[in-house]
Amino acid sequence: MPISKHQFLKSFGEKIKRLRKITGISQEELAEKAKIHRTYMGRIERGEANPPVFTVYKIVKSLKIKSSEFLSL
Repeated sequence: MPISKHQFLKSFGEKIKRLRKITGISQEELAEKAKIHRTYMGRIERGEANPPVFTVYKIVKSLKIKSSEFLSL
């Protein structure tokens, strides 16, 4: 059975949150580094927002991991 959009966004947000915690930075710090609003970062982590690809790119680069590594995790 295919994954729903809601399930995908929830899983995606949880991955961002997990990686952020591993790197030891706060949600606010990550949002600042990625140049996005802190409340939007929270919405992404909770799976409430569907960020555009470039925003995902900025978040991944701010976490200092390769895009290919992020997608394979």
